[in-house]
Amino acid sequence: MGVRIVLIGFPGVGKLTIAKELSAMVSAKIVDNHWVNNPILRLLDEDGTAPLPKGIWEFTGRVRQTVLDAITAYAPSANFIFTHAGLEGDERRLRTFQQIAGAAEACDAVLVPVRLLCDEVELARRVSNRERRQRLKSTDVAASRDRSRRAGVFDPLHPNTLVVDVTSASPGKTAIAIREQILKVLGDLSA
Repeated sequence: MGVRIVLIGFPGVGKLTIAKELSAMVSAKIVDNHWVNNPILRLLDEDGTAPLPKGIWEFTGRVRQTVLDAITAYAPSANFIFTHAGLEGDERRLRTFQQIAGAAEACDAVLVPVRLLCDEVELARRVSNRERRQRLKSTDVAASRDRSRRAGVFDPLHPNTLVVDVTSASPGKTAIAIREQILKVLGDLSA
Protein backbone atom coordinates (compact mmCIF):
# COMPACT_ATOMS: atom_id res chain seq x y z
CA MET A 1 0.00 0.00 0.00
CA GLY A 2 1.46 3.32 -1.07
CA VAL A 3 1.23 6.62 0.75
CA ARG A 4 0.47 9.96 -0.87
CA ILE A 5 1.58 12.94 1.20
CA VAL A 6 0.31 16.36 0.09
CA LEU A 7 2.28 19.30 1.50
CA ILE A 8 -0.08 22.28 1.34
CA GLY A 9 1.12 25.81 2.01
CA PHE A 10 1.64 29.30 0.70
CA PRO A 11 4.53 30.06 -1.64
CA GLY A 12 7.73 30.34 0.40
CA VAL A 13 6.62 28.11 3.26
CA GLY A 14 9.26 25.49 2.36
CA LYS A 15 7.22 22.74 0.74
CA LEU A 16 9.99 21.46 -1.52
CA THR A 17 12.69 21.74 1.16
CA ILE A 18 10.52 19.75 3.57
CA ALA A 19 9.64 17.25 0.82
CA LYS A 20 13.34 16.58 0.22
CA GLU A 21 13.93 15.91 3.92
CA LEU A 22 10.84 13.71 4.17
CA SER A 23 11.60 11.81 0.97
CA ALA A 24 14.69 10.20 2.49
CA MET A 25 12.77 9.26 5.65
CA VAL A 26 9.82 7.55 3.98
CA SER A 27 11.33 6.48 0.65
CA ALA A 28 9.05 8.61 -1.50
CA LYS A 29 9.29 10.31 -4.86
CA ILE A 30 8.59 14.03 -4.99
CA VAL A 31 6.12 15.62 -7.40
CA ASP A 32 6.69 19.34 -6.85
CA ASN A 33 3.99 21.71 -8.05
CA HIS A 34 6.65 23.61 -10.02
CA TRP A 35 7.71 20.38 -11.72
CA VAL A 36 4.13 20.23 -13.03
CA ASN A 37 3.60 23.96 -13.65
CA ASN A 38 6.94 25.02 -15.12
CA PRO A 39 6.65 23.32 -18.53
CA ILE A 40 3.74 25.68 -19.16
CA LEU A 41 5.02 28.71 -17.22
CA ARG A 42 8.39 28.62 -19.03
CA LEU A 43 6.54 29.39 -22.25
CA LEU A 44 5.57 32.81 -20.90
CA ASP A 45 7.63 35.95 -20.45
CA GLU A 46 7.06 35.80 -16.68
CA ASP A 47 9.04 38.04 -14.33
CA GLY A 48 7.68 36.64 -11.08
CA THR A 49 5.48 39.63 -10.26
CA ALA A 50 3.19 40.15 -13.29
CA PRO A 51 -0.25 38.53 -13.26
CA LEU A 52 -0.44 35.31 -15.26
CA PRO A 53 -2.75 35.08 -18.27
CA LYS A 54 -6.32 33.99 -17.63
CA GLY A 55 -6.77 30.28 -18.26
CA ILE A 56 -3.12 29.31 -17.84
CA TRP A 57 -3.90 26.99 -14.94
CA GLU A 58 -6.17 24.84 -17.12
CA PHE A 59 -3.04 23.81 -19.01
CA THR A 60 -1.08 22.99 -15.86
CA GLY A 61 -4.08 21.00 -14.60
CA ARG A 62 -3.84 18.81 -17.70
CA VAL A 63 -0.11 18.27 -17.13
CA ARG A 64 -0.83 17.31 -13.50
CA GLN A 65 -3.55 14.86 -14.54
CA THR A 66 -1.18 13.22 -17.02
CA VAL A 67 1.43 12.79 -14.27
CA LEU A 68 -1.19 11.33 -11.91
CA ASP A 69 -2.46 8.97 -14.61
CA ALA A 70 1.10 7.72 -15.17
CA ILE A 71 1.57 7.17 -11.43
CA THR A 72 -1.69 5.23 -11.30
CA ALA A 73 -0.70 3.10 -14.30
CA TYR A 74 2.95 2.43 -13.55
CA ALA A 75 3.71 3.09 -9.87
CA PRO A 76 0.52 2.57 -7.87
CA SER A 77 2.26 1.12 -4.80
CA ALA A 78 5.09 3.65 -4.59
CA ASN A 79 5.10 6.49 -2.06
CA PHE A 80 4.78 10.05 -3.37
CA ILE A 81 5.05 13.52 -1.86
CA PHE A 82 3.12 16.23 -3.68
CA THR A 83 3.58 19.94 -3.05
CA HIS A 84 0.54 22.18 -3.42
CA ALA A 85 0.19 25.95 -2.97
CA GLY A 86 -3.36 25.70 -1.68
CA LEU A 87 -5.42 28.74 -0.68
CA GLU A 88 -8.67 28.43 1.23
CA GLY A 89 -11.74 29.25 -0.86
CA ASP A 90 -9.94 28.93 -4.23
CA GLU A 91 -11.87 26.56 -6.49
CA ARG A 92 -8.80 25.81 -8.62
CA ARG A 93 -6.83 24.73 -5.55
CA LEU A 94 -9.68 22.47 -4.50
CA ARG A 95 -9.65 20.82 -7.95
CA THR A 96 -5.90 20.26 -7.67
CA PHE A 97 -6.31 18.55 -4.32
CA GLN A 98 -9.21 16.48 -5.68
CA GLN A 99 -7.02 15.35 -8.59
CA ILE A 100 -4.35 14.11 -6.19
CA ALA A 101 -6.88 12.54 -3.81
CA GLY A 102 -8.65 10.80 -6.70
CA ALA A 103 -5.39 9.32 -7.96
CA ALA A 104 -4.54 8.13 -4.43
CA GLU A 105 -7.93 6.44 -4.18
CA ALA A 106 -7.47 4.80 -7.59
CA CYS A 107 -4.21 3.26 -6.29
CA ASP A 108 -5.65 2.30 -2.88
CA ALA A 109 -2.98 4.56 -1.41
CA VAL A 110 -3.22 6.23 1.98
CA LEU A 111 -3.64 10.00 1.70
CA VAL A 112 -1.93 12.22 4.29
CA PRO A 113 -2.52 15.95 3.72
CA VAL A 114 -0.22 18.32 5.63
CA ARG A 115 -1.07 22.00 6.10
CA LEU A 116 2.13 24.03 6.51
CA LEU A 117 1.55 27.35 8.27
CA CYS A 118 4.00 30.25 8.60
CA ASP A 119 3.65 33.78 9.96
CA GLU A 120 3.46 36.72 7.55
CA VAL A 121 6.85 38.29 8.34
CA GLU A 122 8.81 35.04 8.01
CA LEU A 123 6.93 34.08 4.86
CA ALA A 124 7.74 37.46 3.25
CA ARG A 125 11.41 36.99 4.16
CA ARG A 126 11.47 33.56 2.54
CA VAL A 127 9.62 34.69 -0.60
CA SER A 128 12.15 37.49 -1.16
CA ASN A 129 14.97 34.96 -1.66
CA ARG A 130 16.30 35.55 -5.20
CA GLU A 131 17.08 31.85 -5.69
CA ARG A 132 13.33 31.26 -5.99
CA ARG A 133 13.31 32.90 -9.45
CA GLN A 134 15.49 30.14 -10.87
CA ARG A 135 12.57 27.74 -10.43
CA LEU A 136 9.95 30.27 -11.59
CA LYS A 137 8.71 30.73 -8.05
CA SER A 138 6.99 33.91 -6.92
CA THR A 139 9.25 36.51 -5.33
CA ASP A 140 6.56 39.16 -4.89
CA VAL A 141 6.77 40.16 -1.21
CA ALA A 142 3.73 42.46 -1.42
CA ALA A 143 1.61 39.63 -2.86
CA SER A 144 2.90 37.30 -0.13
CA ARG A 145 1.91 39.74 2.61
CA ASP A 146 -1.49 40.36 1.00
CA ARG A 147 -2.13 36.61 0.70
CA SER A 148 -1.20 36.07 4.35
CA ARG A 149 -3.62 38.80 5.43
CA ARG A 150 -6.63 37.86 3.33
CA ALA A 151 -6.46 34.08 2.86
CA GLY A 152 -5.84 30.91 4.78
CA VAL A 153 -4.00 27.76 3.78
CA PHE A 154 -6.35 25.31 2.10
CA ASP A 155 -7.90 22.81 4.53
CA PRO A 156 -8.91 19.59 2.78
CA LEU A 157 -11.07 18.53 5.76
CA HIS A 158 -9.54 15.07 5.53
CA PRO A 159 -9.31 12.88 8.67
CA ASN A 160 -5.56 12.24 8.15
CA THR A 161 -4.67 15.94 7.94
CA LEU A 162 -1.73 17.20 9.99
CA VAL A 163 -1.20 20.93 10.69
CA VAL A 164 2.37 22.13 11.30
CA ASP A 165 3.50 25.69 12.00
CA VAL A 166 6.89 25.93 10.28
CA THR A 167 7.61 29.56 11.20
CA SER A 168 10.54 28.55 13.40
CA ALA A 169 10.69 24.79 12.83
CA SER A 170 13.53 23.34 10.78
CA PRO A 171 12.68 21.33 7.65
CA GLY A 172 14.13 18.24 9.33
CA LYS A 173 12.00 18.64 12.45
CA THR A 174 8.93 19.22 10.28
CA ALA A 175 9.70 16.10 8.23
CA ILE A 176 9.95 14.05 11.44
CA ALA A 177 6.52 15.29 12.57
CA ILE A 178 5.06 14.32 9.18
CA ARG A 179 6.68 10.88 9.31
CA GLU A 180 5.15 10.38 12.78
CA GLN A 181 1.71 11.25 11.36
CA ILE A 182 2.18 8.78 8.50
CA LEU A 183 3.13 6.02 10.96
CA LYS A 184 0.13 6.88 13.15
CA VAL A 185 -2.27 6.76 10.18
CA LEU A 186 -0.82 3.46 8.95
CA GLY A 187 -0.99 2.05 12.48
CA ASP A 188 -4.63 3.09 12.81
CA LEU A 189 -5.44 1.36 9.51
CA SER A 190 -3.84 -1.91 10.57
CA ALA A 191 -5.46 -1.92 14.01
